[in-house]
Amino acid sequence: METKIESKVGKLNGSAERVYAFLSNFNNFERLIPQDKVKDWSSTEDHCHFKVDGVGEAGLRIIEKEPNTLIKITGEEGSKLSFFFWIQLKETAPSVTNIKLTIKADLNPMLKMMASKPLQNFVDTLIDQLEKVPF
Repeated sequence: METKIESKVGKLNGSAERVYAFLSNFNNFERLIPQDKVKDWSSTEDHCHFKVDGVGEAGLRIIEKEPNTLIKITGEEGSKLSFFFWIQLKETAPSVTNIKLTIKADLNPMLKMMASKPLQNFVDTLIDQLEKVPF
């Protein structure tokens, strides 16, 4: 059963080019994640791997990039969960970029009930964190 989670629209202080350059490289993500919840972070430009307390190990990879507008992410090969994560960018004024995050995942009804709220909190918290970054 496909589940779609969308973040609120965030407003970032930076051009779409600068925001895209930052977000299209997983090496920049470590400072966005809560250190008390995520451990053993390792990354390259297009791949990251980490442990989440209470959940286990996870890995992500960037599978599509459209400069200054879109980054598409999925789980690493062999992931137990099938999902896609989109980062959409739109420059609305010089040095102002709107951002929206969308997760589409195949979740059974029980998993959907358990995971929907934490996933919604995740995308909204990530927007909040990104709004604090000086691009």
